[in-house]
Amino acid sequence: MVVGIVLASHGALAEGVLSSGQMIFGQQQDVFAVTLTPEMGPKDFRGRLDQAIASVSDQEHLLFLVDLKGGTPYNQVRLLLEEGSHEDWVAVTGLNLPMLLSAYETRDGAETAAQVASSVYQGAKIGVTITPDSLTPHEALTVAPASASGSKITLKPGTVIGDGHIKCALARIDSRLLHGQVATAWAKQVSPTRIVVVSDGVARDSMRKTLIVEAAPPGVRANVIPVSKLAEIWLFGGFCGRDSGIGPAQRAKTTIWN
Repeated sequence: MVVGIVLASHGALAEGVLSSGQMIFGQQQDVFAVTLTPEMGPKDFRGRLDQAIASVSDQEHLLFLVDLKGGTPYNQVRLLLEEGSHEDWVAVTGLNLPMLLSAYETRDGAETAAQVASSVYQGAKIGVTITPDSLTPHEALTVAPASASGSKITLKPGTVIGDGHIKCALARIDSRLLHGQVATAWAKQVSPTRIVVVSDGVARDSMRKTLIVEAAPPGVRANVIPVSKLAEIWLFGGFCGRDSGIGPAQRAKTTIWN
């Protein structure tokens, strides 16, 4: 038994890592690259992902190496893991060459994809270095200072801060919703405190809502609401209602999908 490997990425990264791995380890069996191109949607990528999985000899033990958490490749892999009953399907994000090489070194003697994933995780961390060594930061645990009272301030429902209106930094109609480009590029450019995804379908789907929330960049909250809720909070100044999930008026980046 050999653990199968599927590399998934935006653009040709997965193919490049696969090719580089072959230069070092030679041709490997049951390793496939799936790439997302600009003209593809989530369903197109899912189709290619399904084809790659069908080509793996042993589909009970499968390791997915994905480029970016929150991007379309990751979201489609995550949905696969949640939908199926495969206990030994594992995904690791942050795809790079050291990760693949660690997988190659480990999988021949491994009984599960989970064992290979553990080795891949360690290999990815060891593979990142800075030269000269003096520039390597020392890892330290940063503890946020506690408030004077030792407790958080809780606002009552209906409380309005400022003028009570959403400060919209960016609005976009995009069927991919909160994807990698939003989390890594646009969020840095507009510096939002909150991302609001407006979709009737996703608002009713707990799994997809979870993926959206997890895809939000550090320090930015994400909410998924139906179109009717957007209309309500947009027209009504005091939008800190109990059911909206939207807090006091903030600089908010809004991705809209009808």
